[in-house]
Amino acid sequence: MTQRINYFHQSPELSKKFIELSTLLKDCAIEEPIRDLVNIRASQINGCGFCVDMHVKEAHIHGERELRLHHVAIWRESTLFSPRERAALAWTEVLTTLPEHGVPDDIYERVRGQFSEKELSDLTFEIMAINGWNRANVAFRTVPGSSDKAFGLDKANLA
Repeated sequence: MTQRINYFHQSPELSKKFIELSTLLKDCAIEEPIRDLVNIRASQINGCGFCVDMHVKEAHIHGERELRLHHVAIWRESTLFSPRERAALAWTEVLTTLPEHGVPDDIYERVRGQFSEKELSDLTFEIMAINGWNRANVAFRTVPGSSDKAFGLDKANLA
């Protein structure tokens, strides 16, 4: 397997700005448990092992129940998610996969029924950010767990 570059080292100023966006999102209008679910689901869809690993550990540290973490991939069939969480997961999926003809009105209406305009805007930025992180980490094959100590994820005790 070809060794890939470390994009943090190659583009430190851009990396710093992207981290700033992610840091700002921690104080957005969307509650932490939904942000955790969104980050996990987008990372699953994008096949980003680094980000799935990171966000499962973060959610665990934030107190998320283990069974719900396992059910993120099957959220439609699961009874463990609220209507608000389901709307966030649907929005995550549609923005991550972007259908050929855009976002269907029925999904938009379902999400608008659960989120204020500000919340929907913030949720969209959360999804934009995780998709960006996914793309960088997939492109450069960032190793899952390789930054646990730096991000305090070793506290999850999930090694």
